[in-house]
Amino acid sequence: MQLTAEAPTRTQARTRPVGRRDTDGMAVASFVLGLVGLLVLNVFLGPVAIVLASLSLWRGTARRGRALLGLGLGVADLVVLGALVAADGTFSWSITG
Repeated sequence: MQLTAEAPTRTQARTRPVGRRDTDGMAVASFVLGLVGLLVLNVFLGPVAIVLASLSLWRGTARRGRALLGLGLGVADLVVLGALVAADGTFSWSITG
């Protein structure tokens, strides 16, 4: 009697690795968006970074540190926006003053 190993089907091969890669990508994206959001479009990029970081942490990413950095930077985006709005009184700001 000879045993042969069956190759995993297409759905079996794609379910777990792709899910892990997606969560790792969300963690990296949250970090990048949070970092860019400190300079431009923080009213949009901050909340997106927070949502992506939260989703990737909830799904169990391997890049937990990157997701936590993205979460912190997303919150920092909103804090910077709040400080600029308090100082200027508008949602628009520029580096030149």
